[in-house]
Amino acid sequence: MVQGRIHSFESLGAVDGPGVRFVIFMQGCSLQCKYCQNRDTWDLHAGNVYTVEEIVQKVLKYKNYITPNGGVTISGGEPLLQLTFLSELLRALKKEGLHTAVDTSGCFSLTDKIKEVIDLADLFLLDIKCINDTKCIDLTSVSNQNELQFARYLNSIGKPMWIRQVLVPGYTDDEQDLKELKKFIDSLSSVQKVEVLPYHDLGKFKWQELDLNYPLEGVRTANAEDVKRAKQILGIN
Repeated sequence: MVQGRIHSFESLGAVDGPGVRFVIFMQGCSLQCKYCQNRDTWDLHAGNVYTVEEIVQKVLKYKNYITPNGGVTISGGEPLLQLTFLSELLRALKKEGLHTAVDTSGCFSLTDKIKEVIDLADLFLLDIKCINDTKCIDLTSVSNQNELQFARYLNSIGKPMWIRQVLVPGYTDDEQDLKELKKFIDSLSSVQKVEVLPYHDLGKFKWQELDLNYPLEGVRTANAEDVKRAKQILGIN
């Protein structure tokens, strides 16, 4: 019986993919994003254990609300850290006729198991942490090379994706970087949507509860003008 570690659920989400969605936040993350709003998801050994069947039964209670235009989004944390469980969960949801999306950083080498997950999911919500690799390493502790290759692979097989950029003043809002991001996105034909997500510090209290220093202390939150400017540079509405 395949089991996975889950952080939490959101029964009727409206921002993690098309339509109304049941969102599964998986436990564990290998990045160390300074702006992380869910610091308590990092520990892969925390959370609660569920079987695939238990989760499917939870989802089915909301099937009438999330169909036909919505579906299920598997987020985190980082869902690709639990590949066997994720594969089985996607298969089970597909049998129920549900649209599935995976929200991921894509910061992994393209193994056969990851390609299997890519084949099973209907949509990927891909977080481009920062197109500038030096800044990406500073912001997340890892290079962006795997995530960019992940996007290229999705594109090569025609897999639908949404590109997401968290806009952090002083980190990811540089005009030249945004122009480079636009250039990269323009090279991908399977991108269905580009989202600019304004940085906020609403998750700061989770760092404090864990007795940790908040890495972006003093960094202002992104405002509507910041988002408007970034969208103009990226050429999106």
